[in-house]
Amino acid sequence: MSFAHRNRSVEVKTSEVTTVVRDIEHADVLDDPREWSKRRKLIIVATVSAASLINGLSGNIYNPAIAQIEEQLHTSSGLVSLSLSLFILIQGGVGPFLWSALSEFWGRKRVYLLATALCVLGCIMAALSENIGVLIGMRCIQGLGAVTALGAATLADIYEPSQRGTMMDTFSAPLLGPSLGPILGGVLTQAFDWRATFWFLAIFSGICFLSFIPFKDTFRRERSLVYQAALRRRLGLQNFKESEKSSVSQDAGMPREGSAPKLEPTVVAKPRNSGVAASPEFDIEEQQAAQSGVGAAPARDVKLTLADVNPVKPILYVLRRMNNLTIAATSGIIFAFTYSITYTCSRTLANRYNYGALNIGLVLLAFGIGSVLGSVIGGRYSDYIFKKFKTRNGGMNYPEMRLLSTMIPMLLLPPSVIAYGWICERRIHVAAICVTLFLSGFLSICIYSSTLAYVVDANVGRSSSAVATNSAQSPTD
Repeated sequence: MSFAHRNRSVEVKTSEVTTVVRDIEHADVLDDPREWSKRRKLIIVATVSAASLINGLSGNIYNPAIAQIEEQLHTSSGLVSLSLSLFILIQGGVGPFLWSALSEFWGRKRVYLLATALCVLGCIMAALSENIGVLIGMRCIQGLGAVTALGAATLADIYEPSQRGTMMDTFSAPLLGPSLGPILGGVLTQAFDWRATFWFLAIFSGICFLSFIPFKDTFRRERSLVYQAALRRRLGLQNFKESEKSSVSQDAGMPREGSAPKLEPTVVAKPRNSGVAASPEFDIEEQQAAQSGVGAAPARDVKLTLADVNPVKPILYVLRRMNNLTIAATSGIIFAFTYSITYTCSRTLANRYNYGALNIGLVLLAFGIGSVLGSVIGGRYSDYIFKKFKTRNGGMNYPEMRLLSTMIPMLLLPPSVIAYGWICERRIHVAAICVTLFLSGFLSICIYSSTLAYVVDANVGRSSSAVATNSAQSPTD
């Protein structure tokens, strides 16, 4: 008897029968999204990338108009900053946790439609706001429109692990948001006023909403550990209630026909040591999925409701694993670095180089372009390393193989950041700042693209919850 890694099929051999038991990620489903045409998949990637760009743009598109907002709404810079802080908090924390939980029950499409509809509403009301309180509240609703974490889960629905690194690079549009936002905001504010920035976001979000109407859902409940665990809990509860009713009927001398049979307890066999590496981490949900072969839903037709949605439990399953905590900390550092370098660069260019808002945005575009190229090249390099070590390992693959692609960028990133600081301190020509910004963006996102693909690969059956947890550390995801 031989057992492969949990992310692969497991072949169980006996003297008479050979049985292949697949992991839940490869459960048999109708209209398998991974077998869709390349064209359909690319359309899906383009759709979710465009929706995710809303997050990056919304964060700072109105930064050039802050002074105008303060003047027209008769408010302070602190309250305007509060609107941005709450937006980032909800976009990176509340939104991803809520939508990832709902997407495991409702499917991806309904959640995309709801989130983008809320974003459109928030943008329109923000554009019409007459006081800072309304603006802050509408920015919070805007934050609920964050769907980037759900986008990564959608890519996991339609691509195999060996393809995800490459496809994550096409999912790089949000990385341009922080750089394009100030430029667009400056142009719109100069041509119209600060409200034009929110009207632009409302129109863009509305287009994204319309693009999700013909969107074909990629979610398959047979491949979701979260859905299968909730379904088993509901079946167990219903079976218990029916057993109680049956017992009461029998005690009263009124036998009940057609009562549901009692579910037999299940035992999950532990694999014997066969010399093949197996995963040491099997949680309860994975054991239940393994016991049923692929985690398919039981035959009885049971519809889950919002009462079965528990956004906390899937997150706890993710957080109890040290590898997920480590990657989340890494994402948090990259997020902090991204915001700190763009903020300090803006201040430096304004104070030491006397640059205006539009010129500052153009310089910061170097960081955005570097980030996009880092995602494209880093994703492809990640897949190359993954396939290379998979071949060396005799066809066996582990998610950790992908992290080996981060070694070179991790060595080069610190010198690039130090060089940026030294150049700013010495007031060297702005071209040198552009070069170091480009390198910093390129190398940091090379690391991030690999770690994001790793998070998806290492959390089979709950990729949406895992990416949402990771996004809580890096709200620009």
